[in-house]
Amino acid sequence: MDLHHLNRIAIEAALLAGKVIQKFMNDDILVETKAEGTSYATQVVTAVDRACEEVIISHLLPSCKAFDIGLLTEETEDDGSRFEKDFFWCIDPMDGTLAFINRQPGFSVSIALIAKDGTPHIGVVFDPSTNALYHAIKGNGAYKNGVSWKIKHRTKHLTYVTDRKLKDTPGADTIENVLNENAERLGLDVVKEIAGAGSVLNGIHVLENGPACMLKLPKKESGGGSIWDFAATACMYHELGLPATNFEGGKLNLNRKESTFMYQEGIFYANLISQ
Repeated sequence: MDLHHLNRIAIEAALLAGKVIQKFMNDDILVETKAEGTSYATQVVTAVDRACEEVIISHLLPSCKAFDIGLLTEETEDDGSRFEKDFFWCIDPMDGTLAFINRQPGFSVSIALIAKDGTPHIGVVFDPSTNALYHAIKGNGAYKNGVSWKIKHRTKHLTYVTDRKLKDTPGADTIENVLNENAERLGLDVVKEIAGAGSVLNGIHVLENGPACMLKLPKKESGGGSIWDFAATACMYHELGLPATNFEGGKLNLNRKESTFMYQEGIFYANLISQ
């Protein structure tokens, strides 16, 4: 499997989808809902989401045929090919749709190549608001705008990165305790918060605002993000030597059989060690 070749294809697809998003960023967009998850953010969808998915799939399909790669993408029903093929493309055509319809930064394109065992091999993220392109290839490092990505801590406080504010999050007391324990262990000042982006860019924000972390508690209800919300950024964290795990610190299962939702295991992304 030529990962460098496939990475170039994924980058091209992400940039094409990004152009679609940029065309409509300042327009009033009709919002629809779908039967997903328990939060409004997981239920909203627009014609832009679907247009991005169409562009990405049309660009990736030749590689699926040439390399026998499966496909998992947010706006199309899971066909189970991810369990049959050695690798599958994992696509979020526009993560952060809620931020997009509110005309706020926080939306992005995410494409990953995942092995059948759930190991990420390629991760590509494009932020249409800033034109920033991030990518990683297993065993070959992580990059921002084509340059080797060096992570630097900028603050003396711990930053908590989240899609919704802590005070509005179920289990806020538990999360606050985890944050305070980490801040105290590292000798950091009070915890500060960055809220409002989708899960993909939240993963990026953790890397760019260290020391920082993002976490989701395990829960019984459907939700907690889906495989495509974490697949691309997990590859970047692995290449940077940083944890992208379930809440208990175990391997993040990026090819779950039960469903695409990650709610049962929770999430823990951390950038607490200066590189």
